Amino acid sequence: MTQTNTLAGEALLDALERGEVRAAECDASGTWRANAWVKEGILAVFRASSIALTGLETTPQGTTSPFLDKAALPIRRFAVDSGVRVVPGGSSVRRGSYVASGVIVMPPAYVNVGAYVGAGTMVDSHALIGSCAQIGARCHVSAAAQIGGVLEPAGARPVILEDDVFVGGNCGVYEGVLVRERAVLAAGVILASGSIVYDCVNEVELRGTRDAPLEIPAGAVVVPGARPVSSAWARERNLSIACALIVKYRDAKTDRATALEAALR
Repeated sequence: MTQTNTLAGEALLDALERGEVRAAECDASGTWRANAWVKEGILAVFRASSIALTGLETTPQGTTSPFLDKAALPIRRFAVDSGVRVVPGGSSVRRGSYVASGVIVMPPAYVNVGAYVGAGTMVDSHALIGSCAQIGARCHVSAAAQIGGVLEPAGARPVILEDDVFVGGNCGVYEGVLVRERAVLAAGVILASGSIVYDCVNEVELRGTRDAPLEIPAGAVVVPGARPVSSAWARERNLSIACALIVKYRDAKTDRATALEAALR
């Protein structure tokens, strides 16, 4: 996908919603590269736009609550033929995000500007898809999972989940972490740029650098773990620090446990 970096304002937001431009793109070698100009263009929209009443929500009690946001970034509305399901109950998909056919957004969930959500993905209750996050096809972002954004705090790379990734409940993926296809993050896993992931299968430590993100390998099954703190004072007190462990790679049993239910779609 080749794009010009001259798109601005409404044209940029429209192109993001159509999926014609993205905050990051993967080349034929599997290397992801951030399109910094997209982030800069979105920030320019924020700077140029004033705050306005962008909608009203009616509560179960019959009262109304106003939405006050940047005028250029209202909540998106989807036509029936889009194939997108936004279930009632407080979810919002912001202007300038791409949501493919077959996506389900359960309430309450939020998809922020610049995000890309691939076909057939489930965004479950209380889940967040942050600004410019890139979510592949047939992913499951479980209840209360947080996929961090890239606009604020500032970061050079968006979070990327490739196709068929399963993110368990209460997970957090932040600061440009790259999760390769078919990986599984068990409930409660927290990953950020400074996290160390211990691959117990291949007996290696995975770390990010200034030039390359922390990368979770394809098909890895990651669970929360703990490692001892090395100082003598900490050892005396049996202190440990949270970490993430790769305990296996995806197999038929994992596939059955994480399969998406076709009937829901």
